[in-house]
Amino acid sequence: MRVERVNFGSKLGIILATAGSAVGLGNVWRFPYMTGENGGAVFIIAYVVCILLLGIPGMVGEFIVGRHSQANAARAYASISSHRWWGFVGLLGIVTSSIILGFYAVVAGWCLHYLGVSIVGGLKGDTEAITAYFQQYSADPVKPAFMGIVFILITHFVIVRGVQRGIEKASKVLMPLLFLLLLVIVAASCSLPGAFQGVEFLFRPDFSKLSSRVFLEALGQAFFSLSLGTACLCTYASYFSRHTNLLRAASQIAFVDCLIAVLAGLMIFPAAFSVGVQPDSGPSLIFITLPNVFQQAFAAMPVVGQVISVMFYALLVFAALTSTISMHEIGTAFFHEELHLQRRHAAWIVTVACCVLSVFCSLSVGGFGGLQVMGMSLMDFCDFLTAQVMLPLGALLTSVLLGWFVRSRVLHDEFTNWGTLRGLWFPVYKFGVRYVVPICILLILMHLFGVI
Repeated sequence: MRVERVNFGSKLGIILATAGSAVGLGNVWRFPYMTGENGGAVFIIAYVVCILLLGIPGMVGEFIVGRHSQANAARAYASISSHRWWGFVGLLGIVTSSIILGFYAVVAGWCLHYLGVSIVGGLKGDTEAITAYFQQYSADPVKPAFMGIVFILITHFVIVRGVQRGIEKASKVLMPLLFLLLLVIVAASCSLPGAFQGVEFLFRPDFSKLSSRVFLEALGQAFFSLSLGTACLCTYASYFSRHTNLLRAASQIAFVDCLIAVLAGLMIFPAAFSVGVQPDSGPSLIFITLPNVFQQAFAAMPVVGQVISVMFYALLVFAALTSTISMHEIGTAFFHEELHLQRRHAAWIVTVACCVLSVFCSLSVGGFGGLQVMGMSLMDFCDFLTAQVMLPLGALLTSVLLGWFVRSRVLHDEFTNWGTLRGLWFPVYKFGVRYVVPICILLILMHLFGVI
């Protein structure tokens, strides 16, 4: 029995929803600190090049798989190939996205908590006080786990409302708000004394800092930033209409992703340079360094500093939510269609499973340090397993499938909307998905595991 599917209601909905799936905490905090560690402007140039080489072809590939079948990820991969065992790639993406949602919700819960604390003016004091607050909160066995569950339940509420009334409607609200908050904080950050040093760092390239390491780091950031390998793009594409121009949609989404990443850099670096602070990496950037930066930068106007802090954490919450919605939908669509469940029942399966994983991940970095796998906390292990093994493997298998096992006629029909669009770029795309994308992913894997 085939479940009747609902498509996105508009072209804008397609772009905002799919861009929202790619735009997340990685754009707001990972991209800036990666830029800071890899030469500033030269890293941005390398990143844009990698988006063109890997990102857009990879996105178009997953779009083709999803729209061709108009089914959940597992069925989509099985139906586009001549061997149904390729459905394993879709199942891999479903499992990967569910694991990511489980531990991602922990950090998203931290952001939600910090939003509440910043609203009541609780993020005050010197660096030591802010550091002690974060360490005390993250080590609590109850509060972070509870906030992670709350975040998943918020996501669940959006998912059960469906594609148009839930995902698309939420994206049309969250993405413009995210963009507006970014612009306001960028304007405030760039108006600070000495802020131009941060702007210069972002946009004046020093090509002496360009190296193979910078390029490979940019390649990895482009790969993870666009959610390649999670089956998210495939699932969302299954809701595309037959008239959607896949190449144009991928290009527009890549542009939005790059724009928000660069704006995040403009939000952070000018303020950091203004008070003489170099942004750190990881959780310390958004939970320790930046509260201190905002406090110092707006010391003469503490109310403005608090407003900026509130807006910043609201921005993080919105960015996290657009991503968790897409990750939840992947599993929900699978259970809804394969088990023939009502959508709300399918969503509860994903919600409960991810809540359980989220609690254990939170405890592994909080009150129960014994929850370890391979010498890492459960949360760090889930991060390692998905980011360094499952995501690249899924994207690599997708490119191999499309480049070598799917009939060229199928690819051409989807790429050109059955001949209604000019196929000028199709040979370039076919070459990219057959050779460039697999080579790029292999380089990422070799770099991550220290081979190169």
